[in-house]
Amino acid sequence: MTTAQNPAAVVDQLRDRVSALFPALQSDLESLVRIPSVSNSEFDQSVMDTSAAAVAELFRGAGMPDVQVLRSSGPDGATSRPAVVARRPAPAGAPTVLLYAHHDVQPPGTSGWTSDPFEPREADGRLYGRGAADDKAGIVAHLGALRALGDDLGVGVTIFSEGEEEIGSPCFVDFLDQYRDLLRADVIVVADSANWKVGVPGLTTSLRGLVDCTVEVAALESPVHSGMFGGPVLDAYTLLARLVATLHDENGDVAVEGLVVGPEPEVDYDEASFRTDAGMLPGTHLAGTGSIAGRLWARPTIAVLGIDATPADSASNTIAPSARAKVSMRIAPGQDPAAAATALTAHLEANAPFGARVTVSDGETGQAFRAPQDSDAMRAARAAFAAAWGTEPVDIGLGGSIPFIADLLVAFPEAAILVTGVEDPASLAHGPNESVHLGELEKVVLAEALLLRALGE
Repeated sequence: MTTAQNPAAVVDQLRDRVSALFPALQSDLESLVRIPSVSNSEFDQSVMDTSAAAVAELFRGAGMPDVQVLRSSGPDGATSRPAVVARRPAPAGAPTVLLYAHHDVQPPGTSGWTSDPFEPREADGRLYGRGAADDKAGIVAHLGALRALGDDLGVGVTIFSEGEEEIGSPCFVDFLDQYRDLLRADVIVVADSANWKVGVPGLTTSLRGLVDCTVEVAALESPVHSGMFGGPVLDAYTLLARLVATLHDENGDVAVEGLVVGPEPEVDYDEASFRTDAGMLPGTHLAGTGSIAGRLWARPTIAVLGIDATPADSASNTIAPSARAKVSMRIAPGQDPAAAATALTAHLEANAPFGARVTVSDGETGQAFRAPQDSDAMRAARAAFAAAWGTEPVDIGLGGSIPFIADLLVAFPEAAILVTGVEDPASLAHGPNESVHLGELEKVVLAEALLLRALGE
């Protein structure tokens, strides 16, 4: 291919290449899914080395001349899970593009799967398995783009396949500090988001940030008999329920004062589609006010993720003295995480039910993200996605968080960051029966190849 070719002919030629390569790419994805690379420390961490080695070998086979499996060491002596860094230098005067994806996955969970989570299964045009979408398909997207372009690659490329994204990237900043020169780039493509729906691509232009904490409610020094003391004394579970109920108003909007609310998105996410995508039960009502897209992308949300409680089957007639809950808050772009954490703590402490002792322990925080929508890199991405799908991409937000993007911006403030994805609303990332739509993955590969080609012109 040459730049003198008709643009439509270039697209068609690359589309044919990707189509011819895709059976092998699907096979590579299936091989990666078979590796149970769960980075959670409760699982066998030697598998992470197996996973990193497999990813490294794939990129060596794709012609990357410098491939390393690296770890970082933090000031506290902690060592990161293995990451793969593969590099191909840029031609003179050309930019370098960093392609990010992660090779670790969520735990499989204990129920709900219709097949073995780590044995890939193809059905109805989708490939099922833990990591099939999040994010081993992202690795395959990068791999496929490199294979499709071959020697026509006009940019420098660095692959960064992290090994601990699913546990919050605890060593990410240390890794960036230690290997900054290896990872330095002009454009960063983070393939860890989603498209609008099957058949319609999306470019993620905003991400909510994250603040979480653990709150404990206590009213007794020790358990007491529910018959002898119940009435004047409320159990800690009831007190905890009353406390967390104050986090939302009667409409279901977050009731914590002082939080940022962003502008309403222009995208219309209709209620019927949302209810289907979320798997809501018939008769349940949506919480909150404003548009559905705004509630997902531009407003803070709070969820109770877990409660320490006596199992019902083993409960005795005693009043629990204390109870704990893990509370997670997503924050809108423009919100300072530290200020949000302070506001959440202040709300919990101010609403102590019946004078109970409330103790808040800070947890993880992460910055929100808003991308410039009219940069050169974004224009190139829009054109590449439109050509690959035959329809214009939708600018979408993501209700979830990718906190390490803020770390990338700090490390490489001049770099343009593009957040792309391989998932769709039916992918069920983190849940049972996670899957990737194979036709969409093929389009993602084509779009990334077109993007790299455009960035090299």
